[in-house]
Amino acid sequence: MTTTSQTESSPFTVSLQPLNWGDPLRWLALGWADLRAAPGVAVFYGCCFWGMALMLGWVFRRQPEYVMSLASGCLLVGPFLAMGLYDTSRRRQVGLAPELGSSLTCWDRHLGSMGLLVLVLVIVELLWGRASLVVFAVFFNTGLPSTTGVVDALLSPQNWSFVGVYLLVGGVFAALVFSTTVVSIPMILDRDTDALTAAITSMRVVLDNPGVMVLWGSLITLMVALSLWAWGAGLLVVGPLLGHASWHAYRTAVRSAGQTGLAGA
Repeated sequence: MTTTSQTESSPFTVSLQPLNWGDPLRWLALGWADLRAAPGVAVFYGCCFWGMALMLGWVFRRQPEYVMSLASGCLLVGPFLAMGLYDTSRRRQVGLAPELGSSLTCWDRHLGSMGLLVLVLVIVELLWGRASLVVFAVFFNTGLPSTTGVVDALLSPQNWSFVGVYLLVGGVFAALVFSTTVVSIPMILDRDTDALTAAITSMRVVLDNPGVMVLWGSLITLMVALSLWAWGAGLLVVGPLLGHASWHAYRTAVRSAGQTGLAGA
């Protein structure tokens, strides 16, 4: 399927739509419909997400010093996997049959924009890792806790101030990543726009709808956290579900050319 370029002259001229509190649940319902319509595609991408989680867990237990390096690698691969799910939802939306082959190659026409966006994500992730090390160094000036002692150190009442600062720093970086990517990748797929326009548009969506976006981000965090139980097997379903739902979040938040009403599925 060919992609129609609809790149606006400025990221600030992209037309946005106000979001409603019920939209996140509607996105999940639409994402579930996409998952059920293309179970084979969902299984493939779910296995990919689960495999990345298993590798991160194994490295953390065996050689935790390499966790950040592996996480950077996941950030390189993850957006391309997500774009495959967006392509599946987009094909269904325009009446085409979902195809795994199409989802695997949909990014090749947007490699420049995707490459730049992924580079920004990796830089933010590296800064996040450095900031986390600084927080550890400040609160554990006698030496960082060992891998086996990390949980005990976090649960100790005397370290609650550390936990608070660590979560605050992590929350700032997580909010930055979320704001930059919440609609940028599906926008690149749909409009063949540049990375800067897509990222700024994504931030505008968050700034224009802070309450709904906090709710959406909280739902994503909760679902991912719950899916990590039982060795992360829940990602087999949660990963594809959130991918499909994110496409519908983009279609609702960003007005299509010539669109006058609320974007739907």
